[in-house]
Amino acid sequence: MTIMPAGGFSGPPGGGTEFEAKITPIVIISCIMAASGGLMFGYDIGVSGGVTSMPSFLNKFFPAVYLKTQDKNLNSNYCKYDNQGLQLFTSSLYLAGLIATFFASYTTRKLGRRQTMLIAGIFFICGTILNAAAQDLAMLIIGRILLGCGVGFANQAVPVFLSEIAPTRIRGGLNILFQLNVTIGILLANLINYGTNKIKGGWGWRLSLGLAGVPAGLLTLGALLVVETPNSLIERGLLEQGKSVLRKIRGTDNIEPEFFSELVEASRVAKEVKHPFRNLLKRRNRPQLIIAVCFQIFQQFTGINAIMFYAPVLFNTLGFGNDASLYSAVITGAVNSLSTVVSIYSVDKVGRRVLLLEAGVQMFLSQVAIAIILGIKMKDHSYDLEKGFGILVVVLVCTYVASFAWSWGPLGWLIPSEIFPLETRSAGQSVAVCINLLFTFVIAQSFLSMLCHFKYGILLFFSGWVVIMSIFVLFLLPETKNIPIEEMTQRVWKQHWLWKRFMDDDHEDGGAHVFNGTEKENGHSNGKKGHSNGFDPSSQL
Repeated sequence: MTIMPAGGFSGPPGGGTEFEAKITPIVIISCIMAASGGLMFGYDIGVSGGVTSMPSFLNKFFPAVYLKTQDKNLNSNYCKYDNQGLQLFTSSLYLAGLIATFFASYTTRKLGRRQTMLIAGIFFICGTILNAAAQDLAMLIIGRILLGCGVGFANQAVPVFLSEIAPTRIRGGLNILFQLNVTIGILLANLINYGTNKIKGGWGWRLSLGLAGVPAGLLTLGALLVVETPNSLIERGLLEQGKSVLRKIRGTDNIEPEFFSELVEASRVAKEVKHPFRNLLKRRNRPQLIIAVCFQIFQQFTGINAIMFYAPVLFNTLGFGNDASLYSAVITGAVNSLSTVVSIYSVDKVGRRVLLLEAGVQMFLSQVAIAIILGIKMKDHSYDLEKGFGILVVVLVCTYVASFAWSWGPLGWLIPSEIFPLETRSAGQSVAVCINLLFTFVIAQSFLSMLCHFKYGILLFFSGWVVIMSIFVLFLLPETKNIPIEEMTQRVWKQHWLWKRFMDDDHEDGGAHVFNGTEKENGHSNGKKGHSNGFDPSSQL
């Protein structure tokens, strides 16, 4: 199977070369191993919502909430779980991840993608041990903070690793393995919570939290077994190792064109950048930065984490009962996983924009429908939702989750990981992860309080954001399907009606940039030669 990163697609003259690339077993194995970081992330998301609906867990760590859930005279179903401490149990993981991602950016660049994933696995294992053995709230929160550090390191390294090691034609599908594993992790957590909730003696929540050690161990093992990406090796000056790994993962000896015209030249440009975070703010990098930041904000304001964090709590709030609420969460988790497979098969065929726009319509309609049902049938009192309408709510939630799972879920990570040039890729991914975790923390820490005050209107709040993000995609997101990541500037940003204005003469930096083996001087698009920081634009390897 030959992969053609440039051939077969219309583009600017000189916009690409054909590179041989087979889909080798080492690529598939490496990507599956690396994507196990998503399994850990998903398990953390799913398990927290499940254990916070278990009476034995609430009675031990949050007795005030436990008493409210047992109070039949409570005026509003929507406010049963409104407790800042309970929300902190969930959100502390994401606050820790936010801080850890700054350190992860450094290790991803200096130590490599593989070593960063190994660090993430170690954090996950330590956090899991503390959570499973927790005797008080402080021990529980410290465990969640360590898990958060693992999330910060994994979410920084894994998407970049997947984008760099995958052949261009299947880059989208392989990258979405990370998100697929997130959904599988959520599903497994929901299934385990459903089972452990039935364990007599009130210790089932410990088993739920402790089983997080399985995906944590898989990530650690995977980090020990996978190969480092050629991009990372070349970036750190290990050219011969990079060439050897590229030969293995492409399954061919004919790697010289890709190695020299793409990877080495991109690395040379990257080394000219001494301050990658500062470089992110330069004019030519603003389109990528704007899209990456907006995508992380939009992904959280779809309302998905509100559903996945608190699915059992939410269904319990709707009057489903404890077992029924966990069972409903299992259903939504299964839909989430199956729908992500749709994205794997379609993202490199129909493209990113089509999936995002279709999902926007589906998410909006399902959220509005749920809000109308709850507004009419439940109102402010603590009556349980009728069985028929309860089933309809679950169906609509599944419709919403399905659309998210083949759009904003995987593409929220895929697109930022593939749009940055090498010189700002690690910094750009760090900013994307940071923004994502910041707004995940905001949603996790505020959702139960918002539910108490907004009631069913919270779904209208999120549906309004879905409209905004769909308009953003329609007008401002270019298609990146089947475009090599080293050719994004020439073939994507310089062709877009708005972003091409940022790609013209860049007077902020006199250095030369090389794309696709051709010379391009910043600030001198007319082809004049120039020198900056000792870099000779006419020199070739």
